[in-house]
Amino acid sequence: MKVVLDTNVLIAAFATQGLCHAVFEVCIDQHQIVLSEQILKEFASNMERKLKAPSGVVDDAVQFLRDHSSIHKAEKLLKRISRDAADDHILALADETNADYVITGDKDLLILKKYKKVPIILPREFWETLRKIKK
Repeated sequence: MKVVLDTNVLIAAFATQGLCHAVFEVCIDQHQIVLSEQILKEFASNMERKLKAPSGVVDDAVQFLRDHSSIHKAEKLLKRISRDAADDHILALADETNADYVITGDKDLLILKKYKKVPIILPREFWETLRKIKK
């Protein structure tokens, strides 16, 4: 599967050993992670600003993401879709790359439930989906 991981999921994956980390690990191992330069930039900024991570750690994390994901440039949507216009690049990225899922904790995206044919789900929902597939 091809999945777009939103910045909040990536931050949680790097900050703790919880569910987002487990989802991230499964995606690295068994699926294709799709990211954009905008997601990487937001990730780096939030790691430094919110988590107070040293720049060297942030640089290593960004390089790790580059090495283990597919980086695409998302075109701007013709009209605003999300309640937060800053989130529209996630939707454009999912559409342009034919992603199977957008995985996020962002309520402005989750309220949409899907964009075109791409489901927008919580990390927990993705985890449960994977468990059902394995059965």
